[in-house]
Amino acid sequence: MCGALPRDDQKTGYSRRAMLAATGLAVATSGCIRRVRSVVNREEIDQFSLTITTLPADGDRESILLARAIRTALEAAGMAVDIRMLPEDEFLRTVLVNHDFDIYVGRHPGGLDPDFLYETLHSRYVDEGGWQNPFGFANLTVDDRLEAQRDADEDRESAVAATLDAIATEQPFVPICVPAEYRLVRTDRFEGWTDAHPATRQSYLGLEAASEDATLRTAHTDPRPSKNLNPLAVEYRNQGTIVDLVYDSLATFDTGAVSPWLATDWTWDDGTMTVDLHEQCQFHDGEAVTAEDVAFTYRLLADTTLGSREFTAPAPRYRGEAGVVDEVTAHDESSLELSVDAAEAVAERALLVPILPAHIWRDRAVTASLPGYAVDEGTTEAIVTDNVPPVGSGPYQFGERVEREHLTLERFDEHFTRRDDVSLPEQTAGSIRFQIDPRSTSAIELVETDAADLTSLPLESYVVDDILDARDEVDGADPLPDDVDVLGSPSWTFYHLGFNTRQAPFGNPNLRRLVARLLDKAWLVEDVFDGHARPIAAPVAQEWTPAALEWDGEDPVTPFLGTDGEVDREAATAAFEDAGFRYADDGTLRVRR
Repeated sequence: MCGALPRDDQKTGYSRRAMLAATGLAVATSGCIRRVRSVVNREEIDQFSLTITTLPADGDRESILLARAIRTALEAAGMAVDIRMLPEDEFLRTVLVNHDFDIYVGRHPGGLDPDFLYETLHSRYVDEGGWQNPFGFANLTVDDRLEAQRDADEDRESAVAATLDAIATEQPFVPICVPAEYRLVRTDRFEGWTDAHPATRQSYLGLEAASEDATLRTAHTDPRPSKNLNPLAVEYRNQGTIVDLVYDSLATFDTGAVSPWLATDWTWDDGTMTVDLHEQCQFHDGEAVTAEDVAFTYRLLADTTLGSREFTAPAPRYRGEAGVVDEVTAHDESSLELSVDAAEAVAERALLVPILPAHIWRDRAVTASLPGYAVDEGTTEAIVTDNVPPVGSGPYQFGERVEREHLTLERFDEHFTRRDDVSLPEQTAGSIRFQIDPRSTSAIELVETDAADLTSLPLESYVVDDILDARDEVDGADPLPDDVDVLGSPSWTFYHLGFNTRQAPFGNPNLRRLVARLLDKAWLVEDVFDGHARPIAAPVAQEWTPAALEWDGEDPVTPFLGTDGEVDREAATAAFEDAGFRYADDGTLRVRR
């Protein structure tokens, strides 16, 4: 005790002499009081504890294996780590909508064009839902470089390299690897599997079918399309192949380029795109597809309330593509003009969004109503509807579904690709049945036993060696049945670790860089993916990766602090201490939260 106030024993309370003495005592003990306040007012510095949010093995086996390996690495650096596993729709809602995470591990949809980085990291999207900056990352240098990249007409490669350099320095997320994609296909009922990437709409069109009304049977390992068919629902959509079969877009992505689809063609003139549509197209309910539906779609994507409230509520999907469109003007039923704030190569991405029928979606631009629940302001029916049955204008229309069992699409015979004057791949299958099957092993069995024609999603890494050995007839491996083959294709998705930079201490770039250095990406590729992936330092397609960020045996920016997947504790401790972090005597990393 620093000092005590003297007490008059003859009275209750304090004597006058005692009070006068106390005045001098207060001066004498003021330094002690300041010391007490200094101690009491300090925030507690505890062991650095965090939770990794990820998917369970039946949702994404690679994600949970990555999360466990990352937990081991972080614990070696003195952190306390828990893992929270959520089903895929809850995982995406937690990370992309509610932003309720410390760090997460999962698969990013990526993109072949590096412009996807704009919506992924620009600070203008920090409070939006979806893949628009789920990290809450805000950095003026990165913003400037993203904007320069978006505006670059000439020497775009240099602008992209500058952006990637800034991202690598800041590490708002840690790119880990690009997985190899393998699917199993039958060649007896349909041929032409290699004509288009199997994650695009074209892969389901133009196939040579054994009979005109044959059903294309797929083994689909994701149950979500059987529950929800809303193209704007970020919790239920990945690459969007099924959406592209039900909904047309102005253009389509084919063999590395954007080419006309619902649009017959377009012209570019200094920020203005003039687009002509195929005439006399119709939605699945018989209503005509017009330029006004196209204009409506872009307005809805920009604000799902259609201006009914003071602040906009953008759609959580297609934000990056539609975000470059400033204004859309319909000239007549089949021609329109888009004013675009981007270079031509970026502007063409805006043509890839699904065209929605205004007569259906206009009524969904109202505040969502969920009895018994408080709904966030700006949440509209357009975002929360399950959209069953969906009405688009695409080559296939809704047939039937049983949740967690199957989704069946029927050929839309009035689709414009079936006309003699249109030279685009058309539907040859009378219907497509997406049979829900939870794991790669059982999906493979469906194809091998002639119960399915295709595993529509990439197979999990742990089964790839077996099917490649079977294809190549390696000694000891059971050969594949006749008319069954392995289809390999490049991937534009990547696995990554994402930080919630809204929360301390993840806003510190030094911490993020050090966490990146605890990951042995090459070892993770071998241990988790059985070698069927490539480690990366830049989250873009190889042709866009600058030489300074190419993988050459180790990460060129955040090299691993250890060997063969095992963290060097002394090296990690020294690196954290050099960056200003502190350790307790028991070896635990301490941070102020």
